[in-house]
Amino acid sequence: MTTAKPLPHPANPATWKVRRLGLQDYETTWRAMQDFTAQRDAATTDELWFVEHPAVFTLGLNGRPEHVLASSEIPVIKVDRGGQITYHGPGQLVTYVLLNVASRHLGVRELVQRLEQAVIDLLGEFNVVATARREAPGVYVGQRKVAALGLRIRKGCSYHGLALNVAMDLSPFSLINPCGYRGMEVTQLRDLGIDLSVAAVSERLESHLNEVLGYTSPHFSPDGDRVT
Repeated sequence: MTTAKPLPHPANPATWKVRRLGLQDYETTWRAMQDFTAQRDAATTDELWFVEHPAVFTLGLNGRPEHVLASSEIPVIKVDRGGQITYHGPGQLVTYVLLNVASRHLGVRELVQRLEQAVIDLLGEFNVVATARREAPGVYVGQRKVAALGLRIRKGCSYHGLALNVAMDLSPFSLINPCGYRGMEVTQLRDLGIDLSVAAVSERLESHLNEVLGYTSPHFSPDGDRVT
């Protein structure tokens, strides 16, 4: 395990749209990301989506069904991101990064590092030391995982993103091998002494993402803040 070091500040600052979508069905949101990516062109503004999902397990492209350890009423959806299996539920901040990574000259590994760094910096505000693992993307406090990452690159553009545990029921993680690692423990901001709402965390995380990715996020009409 290594502590993520600050990356050089990205050149060519850009503007993106930030959408706070509230509680949204997972599959509807996933299909909306796919549609956005398929329809965008070189002039399309990048977007950042903050969302929570009802309880759902998602299995990445190379995900192995045996990492589901027990049956439950929680649906399992096979999706087109990298990585193995993870859990989403209310009280978890899911952040989708819909970026033209080609035009931003970002490689996949660098994008992962910068997303990890934003979470590490957020935790650092509260004197919580967090780290990243090259062999297992995500953010960890000690041996416990607090944020998971999974991306898809299509047409030179990214979608999917990261999931940060804020204040949620962590028990469904015991039904899986989180991210494909047997015995992987998870934690959340509330258990680390950071007592913030998901909305408040999204505001802070947005600031750190702006910094590490080189974006600004001006205000815009809220009437677009829905996934349809």
